[in-house]
Amino acid sequence: MSRIGKAIITIPTGVEISQQAGMVTVKGKKGQLEQSLDDCVEMIIDNGVITFTRKSDAPDHRSKHGLYRALIHNMIIGVSEGFTQKLEVIGVGYRANTSGQQLELSLGFSHAIVMEIPAEVKVSANTEKGQPPVVTLESHDKQLLGQVAAKIRSLRKPEPYKGKGIRFMGEETRRKAGKSAGKK
Repeated sequence: MSRIGKAIITIPTGVEISQQAGMVTVKGKKGQLEQSLDDCVEMIIDNGVITFTRKSDAPDHRSKHGLYRALIHNMIIGVSEGFTQKLEVIGVGYRANTSGQQLELSLGFSHAIVMEIPAEVKVSANTEKGQPPVVTLESHDKQLLGQVAAKIRSLRKPEPYKGKGIRFMGEETRRKAGKSAGKK
């Protein structure tokens, strides 16, 4: 039995879950999410607790057992609490500004990059003196939040020599010694 798949999910107050024709809909104070459910996995809602069972022990069914449990659990957390991702913009002259759902980044290129952020993701950028700019993304959809954060990071990945670039808050960048380190 899948260790993740057999774990139960307790439905918090204020969250409604409905299931029909292979689609699971989760509604909460932060929004609404939908997920299709494969017919090899069965979701059982009973007294505010969700359990998942699978039809057989085939490898494909075993992997989907834990997958769908994790997806539904992330949906429940998202509509009740939400998710937050922070990105640091590190580099001399690197800046980040927001206006509405547009994120403007100055990353050392000849022009500023303007990104249109999806409506489901709330974006803000703040700059404190002596600190690198921090871009904060908030959403109820964990998959979309991760995709947007990865797209922003891909605009200027952290480089190993000076550490410049966009990185996730708390991400460790492996630093390399420069060319002059080998001479003596």
